[in-house]
Amino acid sequence: MNCGGIFDLESKKNKLIEFKKLTFAEDFWNDKNSAASTLKQVATLEKDIQKWDTLNQMHGDIGVLFEFLDEGESTVEEVEKELNEFSGLIRDQELKLILGKPEDMENAILTIHPGAGGTESQDWANMLYRMYNRWIERNGFSQNLLDYQQGEEAGIKDVTIEIKGDYAYGQLKAEAGVHRLVRISPFDANSRRHTSFASVFVYPSIEEEIKIEIDSNDLRIDTYRASGAGGQHVNKTDSAIRITHIPSGIVVQCQNERSQHKNKAQAMKVLKARLYKLELEKERESAQKLASEKKDIGWGSQIRSYVFHPYNMVKDHRTKEETSNTRAVMDGDIDRFIQTFLMQHMS
Repeated sequence: MNCGGIFDLESKKNKLIEFKKLTFAEDFWNDKNSAASTLKQVATLEKDIQKWDTLNQMHGDIGVLFEFLDEGESTVEEVEKELNEFSGLIRDQELKLILGKPEDMENAILTIHPGAGGTESQDWANMLYRMYNRWIERNGFSQNLLDYQQGEEAGIKDVTIEIKGDYAYGQLKAEAGVHRLVRISPFDANSRRHTSFASVFVYPSIEEEIKIEIDSNDLRIDTYRASGAGGQHVNKTDSAIRITHIPSGIVVQCQNERSQHKNKAQAMKVLKARLYKLELEKERESAQKLASEKKDIGWGSQIRSYVFHPYNMVKDHRTKEETSNTRAVMDGDIDRFIQTFLMQHMS
């Protein structure tokens, strides 16, 4: 099996050689941010090349297994197991081909915001937060909590996390939109069925060497007393930061750290990511649309429904992909939805 061709394996190998040459330059570490970015690209290319080498090896092994099967020296189950693993790796590499934009390789910043409905929607936002946590664990990624605002009775008012891993943004951009839940409410004494909404926003987390010009005169920075979990110290100081980018109307906030300085740095990181996405899309109207969706989350912009009553079903309205295994989905098994969307809409 030749894994070159449309997969351009030789191009990846040549890029790897070029990047490795850069690491031997005397001035390589003069710019630490640039050096870190180069090393990250080296690691990503090495992983991709290793996967193609694995595919080549598996392709040969499967051929041998079929020969053994004909001779009665292997079983159908052994062949099926190898074929399923091989198909999964192929699908993974196909996905990487689709994610060809530079920002697709970046880490992701994900925000979950509940819609109208108070406790119901805040609890739903927290359920989605748990779902993405499980997805992060399943993929071997890591995360950094940037902002967390606890709900008054249950759930969360808002949460922002940074997800670190190869192609994190490229994959999670498929999750941006409104998510709808239908269930028997645990907060309704009459056990009536309720519909709740929450929106998910996803932005590429920008490396330091990518310059996004932000004029300090365009910023309004407010400090306020943090609320919710975090201990007594959090609540006694004005450590929380809210930054408004006046030209675009983008508002970001962070209260997760005890230090005002650290909260400001995290908030600026989120602002930079959002402005970068705005620049990529080349339309300020996109930011205004996102802002309006935060205020009016409802039927019109939903991407996926999660129905827990009167039947079990999770359905993506963009791709028609669906499953009745709601428990698995809420435990982070959402790759099928992400991959189907990317295959249909990004290829």
